[in-house]
Amino acid sequence: MTATNPLLVVAPMEGLTGAPFRKVHAKLFGPADAYYLPFVSPTTTPAFTERQLRELAPEVNAGIHAVPQLLTRNTEDFIWAAKALADLGYDEVNLNFGCPAGTVVAKGKGSGFLRTPHELERFLEVIFEADLPIDISVKTRLGWSDEDEFDAIAEVYNRFPMKHLTIHPRLRTDHYKGDVRRYIFDDYYRRMTMPLGYNGDIVTNADLDNIQNSYPDLALIMVGRALMSDPALFRKAKGGAPASRDEIIEFSRALFESYARAFDSQKNAMMRMKEYWFFQHNLFEGAEKIVKSIYKAKTIEDYEKTVRIITEELPIRTESLFGWHKPL
Repeated sequence: MTATNPLLVVAPMEGLTGAPFRKVHAKLFGPADAYYLPFVSPTTTPAFTERQLRELAPEVNAGIHAVPQLLTRNTEDFIWAAKALADLGYDEVNLNFGCPAGTVVAKGKGSGFLRTPHELERFLEVIFEADLPIDISVKTRLGWSDEDEFDAIAEVYNRFPMKHLTIHPRLRTDHYKGDVRRYIFDDYYRRMTMPLGYNGDIVTNADLDNIQNSYPDLALIMVGRALMSDPALFRKAKGGAPASRDEIIEFSRALFESYARAFDSQKNAMMRMKEYWFFQHNLFEGAEKIVKSIYKAKTIEDYEKTVRIITEELPIRTESLFGWHKPL
């Protein structure tokens, strides 16, 4: 069977794939097929806040295909927000049933919604019956704490005409540890009625090829953490070159400056860049120890000194290592 060409899209990662990252990544490495935005939680007040519009305003995402994501279990809040996103010019809204954060699931949102498939079904019934002027897609985990939970969840999803369903084959209790449960995805790949997307533990181009060849009809492949480590991953998948040393130096500089402008603070920008370097140091040989000096940096000078050592002196890999993997 010949594989199609699924869209290569960026996963929504709170604190990492915000507007500063999207602009810099699209400019330096070519835009991804889509950028799924970190979730917005609509409230009973039917208007986006000024802070939310920093991510959602059309001019913020000019030149890229951006897809907002909503996190809620209230149908009225979802409906007004979806209509407002359509008014802003968006053609798709993504529903978050995957976030495992404790503060989220305690309110029954994100992957917390998966504990009650009957409530999930009623929620989807209401929003799909609302005849909204925007396509609805879903990102999900397999369930809360047991693989068998996905039987009921999949049955619910198959009832609704969503644009696509992206599955991260982990349970909520897995958080981001251990290996993805691809054998569950294998089982449901031909049993779902909507186009499917895959997300989870894709690090190298060999991983991308493996997923694409294993599931020839995928609508999309979504990558998060590995793209923070290797921003050229999608470019390589489309026949382009690996990231060069000069490109990573420029990427790190431009991203820092973008966050400094967004936060109006170099110190806050440095704190955000530490999150990127947790992943990006895996693109450099021998960076495992020295990157700790980035995490410990108290001043911009100390931060920049260590970044220069890593980016200018250490050998750069053509593929990132999976250095953030944690066992269950």
